[in-house]
Amino acid sequence: MTRILDEPLELKTPPSPAERTAHRRALLEWIAIHSFGIAAALFFTLPFVFVFLTSLMSDSQALSRDLIPHTWEWGNYAKVFDTPGFLTWWKNTLIYAGLGTVLTVVSSIPVAYALAKFRFRGRNPALMLVISMMMLPPQVIIIPMYLFWAKQLDLSGTLWPLIIPMAFGDAFSIFLLRQFLTTIPDEYVDAAKVDGCGDLRTLLKVVLPMARPGIAAVALFQFFYAWNDYFGPQIYASENPGAWTLSYGLESFKGAHHTDWNLTMAATVLVMAPVILVFFLAQKAFVEGVTLTGVKG
Repeated sequence: MTRILDEPLELKTPPSPAERTAHRRALLEWIAIHSFGIAAALFFTLPFVFVFLTSLMSDSQALSRDLIPHTWEWGNYAKVFDTPGFLTWWKNTLIYAGLGTVLTVVSSIPVAYALAKFRFRGRNPALMLVISMMMLPPQVIIIPMYLFWAKQLDLSGTLWPLIIPMAFGDAFSIFLLRQFLTTIPDEYVDAAKVDGCGDLRTLLKVVLPMARPGIAAVALFQFFYAWNDYFGPQIYASENPGAWTLSYGLESFKGAHHTDWNLTMAATVLVMAPVILVFFLAQKAFVEGVTLTGVKG
């Protein structure tokens, strides 16, 4: 006890006016940043909340000013699935988005790897060609492409004119992957080749495991594009309802149920839900892949 009393007491000096001002400024900045973040989150979230709540209303309440359902009509979603063709649209969209994403990733990785790690004559012009293809709107070449797929190959009324080209790479995916692969040190590639690995084995065993975030980002971009694509199915599959996707079929659904806004909103929720779920499940890899893409190269 005596030892404790003999120790000198440490007196806290009151903060100076400059420290109080800095603390007050930091607090105000914290409040401002978080207030802006909350406002931005509400700005993007409230439309989804409105769509979801409207999808659970009755027919009469959906046209009123009420924001909260009087009775929660979960059966609206069952009515949407009972709509003729809706499950077919789901199947077609899964095939288009899933198969198209796989083909795009598989075909874009070797090209991106060559542009990032190989040294050959004409590499820079090849990269500029890829970038120029990104700047070319698809509407510019839609007429000759439609004549080729519809008249020459007789594939109109199907989704194959949209899926098959993905097996030959995508300019945006190649560029994004190439930018990410340049962040992988060349020493890893050189070490693998010293150990006797060929180019293909180096790509599969060394580069791809390190490029998972970039591949995930490219796959998500392509999946979202194919899932939400309206222009392509409208051009090639509009004449065959059995080949419609959700994005194009939803327009037909809205026309058939233009007064049943609760059913239209329920169908909209069912179209958005898979994309939101996939994004949240792969959010970490997606953000990491996009963030690291522009570090080098």
